[in-house]
Amino acid sequence: MTGVPESFLVLVAGLLGLFGGSFVTVVVHRGPTIWGLVEPPKALPARYSLALPRSHCPACGETIRIPHLIPLVGYLLANGKCKHCGAVIPVRYPLIEGLGLLAGVAAALTAGNALAFAGSLLFLLALLALGAIDWETGYLPDRITLPLLVLGLGFGAGSVFVPFIDSALGAAIGYAAFAALAAGYKALRGHEGLGHGDAKLLGAMGAFTGPYALPGIILIGSLFALLVIGIGALRGKSVNAQTEIHFGPFLAVGGAVMFLVF
Repeated sequence: MTGVPESFLVLVAGLLGLFGGSFVTVVVHRGPTIWGLVEPPKALPARYSLALPRSHCPACGETIRIPHLIPLVGYLLANGKCKHCGAVIPVRYPLIEGLGLLAGVAAALTAGNALAFAGSLLFLLALLALGAIDWETGYLPDRITLPLLVLGLGFGAGSVFVPFIDSALGAAIGYAAFAALAAGYKALRGHEGLGHGDAKLLGAMGAFTGPYALPGIILIGSLFALLVIGIGALRGKSVNAQTEIHFGPFLAVGGAVMFLVF
């Protein structure tokens, strides 16, 4: 925008990402229960959605005061604990909020216009939500993945990130490649190795990046997975051929990196 300093626009973008990350924490915490992916807690409120009830401590049920709802700042003000009962606040909250802030800044620095910025931020926040949910539950919910696929194809129709043909090919090849790999693994090993959620996620990412970024997404995701597994092994965690690995978070990292730099 003419006359507005770039640094101010980046600051605004970072704040948008920060508050977007705060919303992602709600999606990660409540979404799997709302969508029936995990067992609901025993004391589930009658009205339970992404908006209701108001944010509260899962341990004692006390409503969180407004100052403590401010992303990152609230965590620091509360010293990482519920001010009412002293229960520890999971570190995922400030971590996801901080990554949301970085997503906003990265989107601002790489997008060429307002529409591309909006699409970039939505894409990155969706990857953040999907990666966190898969890390915690082992599920990649269709409620996020499929709309992300449609959104990517929509941006492709307008050639916002890649031409529509590349967007469509990226979606089709991304899904087909992982679906075929999953089917081959099951045929060879007799059990599931990769879920269809991973295939849908790669297809959605391909809709945003086009087909040429897919090898890089898989490579970066695989290397990051090996790094995390290696660190776990060095810390004494047992790792073998039967160890269950949720690949979604690593694919999300690969997708974010390739989307921003490719």
